[in-house]
Amino acid sequence: MNQARRRGLLAAAVMLSGAAASYFGKPTVFLADKIGKPDLEALIPKRFGDWKVDTGIPFVLPAPDVQAQLDIIYNQVLTRTYVNALGQRIMLSVAYGGDQSDGSSAHRPEVCYPAQGFAISANEKSLQPVAGGTLAVRTLMSQRGDRFEPITYWVVVGNEVVTTGIEQKLAQMRYGLRGLIADGMLVRVSSIGADGPKAHALQAGFILALAEEMPASARPRVFGALVL
Repeated sequence: MNQARRRGLLAAAVMLSGAAASYFGKPTVFLADKIGKPDLEALIPKRFGDWKVDTGIPFVLPAPDVQAQLDIIYNQVLTRTYVNALGQRIMLSVAYGGDQSDGSSAHRPEVCYPAQGFAISANEKSLQPVAGGTLAVRTLMSQRGDRFEPITYWVVVGNEVVTTGIEQKLAQMRYGLRGLIADGMLVRVSSIGADGPKAHALQAGFILALAEEMPASARPRVFGALVL
């Protein structure tokens, strides 16, 4: 099946799911009220494997207009820079929102980065091994001027990992058909450097070490339901 036909079928599925959701009524129960909201500061370890939080890197506040948009979409945003024994640095951003309905759903980096002046030159889906299974992620290369920032990220809606906007919408609708408004989490791992493959390999090791450090009971909130 060619890509255009696949996209057409997915779009049709979205439309049909939307019609079904309208028929059965708008969901009113927040999933976060049933399972609880995570505490990102407590959930994400400050030290794991060969990585620890780099306390020498100051936290840079976003511009007021950007912060206002973040406040609308997310209930919690955690931003840290980690460093390993070789002096390599990884930037981690975890954003949680208790309402993944249309106006409040997580915004993916391929949308947010261009809005901040970055050009996206590569955007691919890949599978990465983590503790307990395989994680579907997207790997990007972004550039603004002489700053190159390779990115690995994933989005969790409820407990479903999604890698496209259509998958994100379908996951929201599946929860909606159960009368639930799903929560969601966007996890972004990035670094600075022009060598994309080398950076993405380093990021994959970082993600693996993070997953191994977290208790198995806590992993689904950050990594979703993994492919076994």
